[in-house]
Amino acid sequence: MARLYILLFVVQVVLGVCALISCLSAEEDDVRHLPRIVWVLIILFFPLVGSIAWFVAGRERRIGTGTPWPGSRPAQHQPARPLAPDDDPEFLRSIEERSRKDDQELFRRWEEDLRRREDDLRRREGEPPREEPRPEV
Repeated sequence: MARLYILLFVVQVVLGVCALISCLSAEEDDVRHLPRIVWVLIILFFPLVGSIAWFVAGRERRIGTGTPWPGSRPAQHQPARPLAPDDDPEFLRSIEERSRKDDQELFRRWEEDLRRREDDLRRREGEPPREEPRPEV
């Protein structure tokens, strides 16, 4: 009989830990009926009942994830969202555009510095500075 009590205690602790982790890692939109802190307190003070209540009523059920229950509603299709910024084509385009602008600005500054140095060198040697038009990039 003692083994049964130990097994039930272990199951209760595991269920409580799983419910606590699930509650703390749920996004704000997925927590229903009560604020997250209230759910955490319920799970901590009433481990068995609080854990079961969290899984039944506290978190938003995900439609379309996993195997559907018989008689459940069909999955609603939501637009696919990139998982990470480097999977988002718009983000990658913005980085490429920003990099191109930075490169152009750096190239422009290098050209200005080179022209300034050439003009300084010509002045030191006594030659007049160039008057020819310089191509713009």
